[in-house]
This record gives sequence, C-alpha cells and structure tokens, in this order.
Amino acid sequence: MPDAAGLLVRPPEARWLYVLGPGAGGGMRQPFLERIAQALAATGIATYRYEIGSTNNAVAERRVREAVGQAAAAAPGLPLLAGGKSFGGRMTSQAQAKEPLPGVRGLVFLGFPLHPPGKPGTERAAHLSAVGIPMLFVQGTRDAFAAHELLEPAVAGLGERATLHLIEEGDHSFKGATADELARIIRDWTLCLGTGS
Repeated sequence: MPDAAGLLVRPPEARWLYVLGPGAGGGMRQPFLERIAQALAATGIATYRYEIGSTNNAVAERRVREAVGQAAAAAPGLPLLAGGKSFGGRMTSQAQAKEPLPGVRGLVFLGFPLHPPGKPGTERAAHLSAVGIPMLFVQGTRDAFAAHELLEPAVAGLGERATLHLIEEGDHSFKGATADELARIIRDWTLCLGTGS
C-alpha cells in the first residue's frame, strides 16, 4: 500500500516544491529519486516523494492528485511543480490533463515514456495538448522508451509551453548524466517560471 506520509526534503531557502512520482515498479526510495532529491535541494528546490502503488492508470492518477494535496499541506506556501520519473511523470500529466492539479504551476518529466521499448508510437502524448501549464521534458537521446525522432516533434507541437532538454547519449536511467546536472536543468527552467514564493 502507498505510504501516505511521503518523503519531504526541504532546504532552508526553498523556492519551489516538486511533487516527484516514482517510475513503474519502483517506490519513493529508489536510489535515482534519492539522488535527484538531494541535488535539487542544493539548488533551492524542495521535493515531496510518494508511493503510487499501482500501475492502473485511474488508480495512479488519483494517487497523484492525493500526493499533490499532501505535498501542499506538508510545505504550505511553496509553489508547486509536479511530475516524476517515467510512469510517475506520465500519470501526473494525465491527471493534469483531465483536471488541473491544485496549485501546480509546471510539470517536470524525467524520462517521459512515450512508448514501450521496441514499439514506437505517440499515442501516449495525445493528452498533453490538454495540459495548460508549462512542461519540461528531460530526456536521453538513447531512451528506448522515447525515440527522439518521435518525441521532438511531439514536444514541438505543444508550442511555447513545452521545453525539451536532451541528454546526449543518455538512456532511460540517465546513465552518463549526474543528478547535479539534471537538477541544474530543472533549476534553470524554473527561472523562466518566476521566482516562486
């Protein structure tokens, strides 16, 4: 069962709170998420990690919505970002597309899973046109879950509200990229959203 408490990492001078969902089959204590949370804290971005606990889309989307509410209660006053690694990011975007997540000003995807490995397609991007807030896609050029020749036009078609940052030679796990590098990309993008609180 999901741990309702979640994990909050809040640096003293936090300007944003990123509600960070895990990838499918993983939890909020995944080493990748641990490293990202600590690296983001060093840039002034707090994180709230949570368990999804189901790969059923409807259940996962409800869990995302619950987690956003829990995060806001855990760190009141901080403006919110939401998203996550792979499945966690996709479930966040689907929830946002159906009904805006309260207080969320932008979505950050760490390896958006555009399609299953070996089955290229863009159906999973169809809902993104209904997301009305800024989106950041951080993606490896060798990600088997998102052929960049498909992802690039899909993101471009979303217009100015979507930004794609490619990690050269990176795979779905961002091998070759450091957590500090990913955190700086996210930090720099937030500067375009304003200063936060």
